[in-house]
Amino acid sequence: MEFLADGFLALTWKQIVMFAVGFILIYLAIAKEYEPALLLPMGFGAILVNLPLSGVLNQMMPGVGETHGAIQWLFEKGINASEVLPLLLFIGIGAMIDFSPLLSRPIYFLFGAGAHFGIFATISLSCLLGFSLTDAAAIGIIGAADGPTTILVSQVLHSSYLGPIAVAAYSYMSMVPIIQPFAIKMVTTKKERMIRMDVVASNEIPRLLKIIFPIVVTIIVGFISPAALALIGFLMFGNLIRECGVLEALSQTAQQSLSNLITLLLGLTIAFTMKADEFITVDTVKILGLGLVAFIFDTIGGVLFVKFINVFLKKKVNPMIGAAGISAFPMSARVIQKLALKEDPTNIFLMHAVSANVSGQIASVVASGLVLSLVINHL
Repeated sequence: MEFLADGFLALTWKQIVMFAVGFILIYLAIAKEYEPALLLPMGFGAILVNLPLSGVLNQMMPGVGETHGAIQWLFEKGINASEVLPLLLFIGIGAMIDFSPLLSRPIYFLFGAGAHFGIFATISLSCLLGFSLTDAAAIGIIGAADGPTTILVSQVLHSSYLGPIAVAAYSYMSMVPIIQPFAIKMVTTKKERMIRMDVVASNEIPRLLKIIFPIVVTIIVGFISPAALALIGFLMFGNLIRECGVLEALSQTAQQSLSNLITLLLGLTIAFTMKADEFITVDTVKILGLGLVAFIFDTIGGVLFVKFINVFLKKKVNPMIGAAGISAFPMSARVIQKLALKEDPTNIFLMHAVSANVSGQIASVVASGLVLSLVINHL
């Protein structure tokens, strides 16, 4: 019976801490409903991979021999070898997005670019804190506010901090309702937050345009940022399935079954990088701090960009709309509208915020591709 105590005797304080991290993620998923589809499997996976002599990892176990763990296999095949899991998720995300609000207000394409300043600010700050260029770039992509993109870029750049980066990215995405109002109020006045926007319905966009749009975007991005082609291609393919009008069943499958399944598998798979000895370091604390900086600077950058554009506009745009240019869709648009209603209960501009938020989906992928191209070419 002595072998029954082997696991308890092998337990370390770092593994106990990771159990606590796992419980916190599960708590946030269930009690606070913060990104439950991903934080729940990540939290449970963190517990699984940190159990002593865990059978979900490849290792030699007393009395058993070599084991081939399921979570390690998922990581090696689904992320490490091909990045297939985050890419497949992009098909589902693309099928969920309606680009009509953005197509009816093309100027909002610019707002998505302005709201990703946090990526480049965080890369610079990460380098100053001693991270290598590749690790700094992976950390900066937390500012893309797009979990699958963050995971994919980290893996392509072979960052050794995939676990902390993924936890930071999804944790701060879930806290957008807390982070964005705080950051917006730092750089706006009450008068600016009360700028009224015309109430508009989403204009009817010709079906042909909605079909051509994902194809054209894919081609353009493929030329200007080849490293982002897989990201934008899978995203736009999912959108094409939605808009073509002849694959409704597949569109629903991509939006629901595929997205849910891949999200659950991705959460468990990322847990492989949350092993105690690798996760509990000073660098992890730095990354969590840098992730917060990325989200704050994204929001501030988006707001300040709109304030700059307003200098040239006769009809001013509420600068809060610029903050919706991050990729956290549709959460950010809802947060901005809620904040606007607190300032003026009659100021409804959700469609404007959605337009900026949708542009952020494209901008996050393009920005990530540009970062990949710059870093890879530099090495």
